[in-house]
Amino acid sequence: MLQAIPARKRLNLLIAIALGTTASVSIAAPTVSRLTPPSELFASGNPAPVIARFLPGQRFDLQATVRPDAGTTITGFQFAVDGMPLAPAAGTTSTVTTGLVSGLPANTAVVSQRAYANNTPGMHTLTVTATQSDGQIATATGNFEVVGITAQGRPAKNIIIMLGDGMGGAQRTAARIMSKGYAQGKAKGLLAMDTFPYTGMVMTSSLNSIVTDSAPGMANYVNGNKANNNQEGVFPDDTTDAFDNPRIEYLSEYLHRIKGKSLGIVTTADVFDATPAANAVHTSNRGNGTGIVDQYLDDRGLTGLTVLMGGGRKWFLPNASNSTSPQAVNGSQRRTSNDYILPSDIVSGWGAAPGAKDNNRDLIADFQAAGYNYAPDNTTLQSVAAGSDKLLGLFSYSNMNVAFDKIGKRRGTSTVVDDYGFPDQPMLDEMTTAALQVLKKNPNGFVAMIEGASIDKQAHLMDTDRWIQETIEFDRAVQVAKDFATQNPDTLVIVTADHECAGVSIIGASTKTNADLQALLGSGTTALQRDPVVGTYDAAKFPKYTMNADGYPATTDVDYKMLIGYGANADRYEAWVSNTQPTQDSQQPFVGASPLNTYPANPSVRNSGTGFLITGQVPGDNAVHTAADVPLSAFGRGASLFTGVMDNTDVFFKFGQAAIGGAK
Repeated sequence: MLQAIPARKRLNLLIAIALGTTASVSIAAPTVSRLTPPSELFASGNPAPVIARFLPGQRFDLQATVRPDAGTTITGFQFAVDGMPLAPAAGTTSTVTTGLVSGLPANTAVVSQRAYANNTPGMHTLTVTATQSDGQIATATGNFEVVGITAQGRPAKNIIIMLGDGMGGAQRTAARIMSKGYAQGKAKGLLAMDTFPYTGMVMTSSLNSIVTDSAPGMANYVNGNKANNNQEGVFPDDTTDAFDNPRIEYLSEYLHRIKGKSLGIVTTADVFDATPAANAVHTSNRGNGTGIVDQYLDDRGLTGLTVLMGGGRKWFLPNASNSTSPQAVNGSQRRTSNDYILPSDIVSGWGAAPGAKDNNRDLIADFQAAGYNYAPDNTTLQSVAAGSDKLLGLFSYSNMNVAFDKIGKRRGTSTVVDDYGFPDQPMLDEMTTAALQVLKKNPNGFVAMIEGASIDKQAHLMDTDRWIQETIEFDRAVQVAKDFATQNPDTLVIVTADHECAGVSIIGASTKTNADLQALLGSGTTALQRDPVVGTYDAAKFPKYTMNADGYPATTDVDYKMLIGYGANADRYEAWVSNTQPTQDSQQPFVGASPLNTYPANPSVRNSGTGFLITGQVPGDNAVHTAADVPLSAFGRGASLFTGVMDNTDVFFKFGQAAIGGAK
């Protein structure tokens, strides 16, 4: 490609590349407006902080957006690392000049080299040169780091990531208060996650905001690089295709490729949701459900996917009509509009499946044909898990029902799960047990991500009783993981969160009995429902919850109950008592039909006839994520690496050290 550059300019360019600078090259109008991987060297001219970091041999894409002069085109390009021009394999490069984002000239080119890897630890300089059709050139320089791994001890064979979505420090504390109780200022017991011997704090910001959403919040842990909000497993680019962005190899892909490890993904959310997908799927749009779930199966050869469990059956059911109505008759929401077909350079470079627009695909049948046992409910899960080599579990159309309602069904006190049409859903600890039964069969080990998803979803809705019980359910799954690691000491378990949600604060406790609170329903004023009720400081005392044998409180409506405030809240009506029905879940395909359409629409109307109005600090009807650091606790092989204050991307390199170089 350099041959297209005039001889004198080519000589100057080669000298500049060799020196690691482009200062001697005279650049006219053609410019590079984006260079990937992102770097401060390119963005601001400063070599630090280093933005992009990779493990030795970890694969990632190189890309640049080049703006040529009017009336010209980009006819060639060349990437170089540390002054050495790269020689990409055939079919792994591309120049795209259509489908660009708005605001760029029509002749702008996005040039890519796919699946590059570097094995040499240390800082590296990345240079791109692009040739315009009239012979002028554009150059740009950035940097990236390869983080070395050292031999420090026995490696971890298995890695279990326990991810409490939205779970900050206050969420953990509230779960401890409810499930364990306090006496004269001391906790009567500890959560399972409290017993982990090593703890640190994690900074959670995304590439483009101090406040992350769940897509980069998870992906940053498992590929070591910052991503934009709503994007998972990719760097941002300037094309409109959600599936052609520059990729970064995930921990699952990296360890499957070099160690033969399996991947397990377990969530109480819809399996297409941001957190589960950000362990195996590459897309710039976390909402592209059809393509996301198809990638799980299509690229299992890259990720080693062996277990996939959660909600989300609506994406797996064939939709013969591809109707634009809210759902097909069977609940399917497969659409060609959010499916994927990959460009050929990604297919060639990564060995990825090309994809297809196939809304009528029966994805459950395809999983079964690929050797996965399928569990549509808890009864089936318990019968097939131990004998499965691969396992798919889909327990609801979209997000699973929460612990508050699942336990209510098991106790015979609630019909919520019946209203959703899925009365036999497993608890997260049951799903975790089943997943580990399958994953442990791989002698090379595994990576498992177990998510308590609705800690976040119910905190968004400011449904206190539900998110606290979600945290308790999550901690019961943590205990399963800890027990597994105790029995299999070559296992590393971490417990953390992708971000905090809602600015949760434990403000105190009610000064009233439950009977008093029930009697106040409908009074609707701060003078009656806030001022004499909210006990702070000495008036808060120690709420007493009674735990049933199933591990959950007999009721959350106790005398002098714990009270929660929200610092990132939308408008809501607060009555301080539990809500019999959850708020409507717009992701459910039949949410507009009875009985789900009779549930409260959102927190801004829930309890409007029984509670008093609390004016929020954010617009809309949901609380939002915050930028607060989150706790991380670690147990098992390599746990000692996870201490101090760390960035979420740092966690990835600690995983790499533990899995390859080991730890003392």
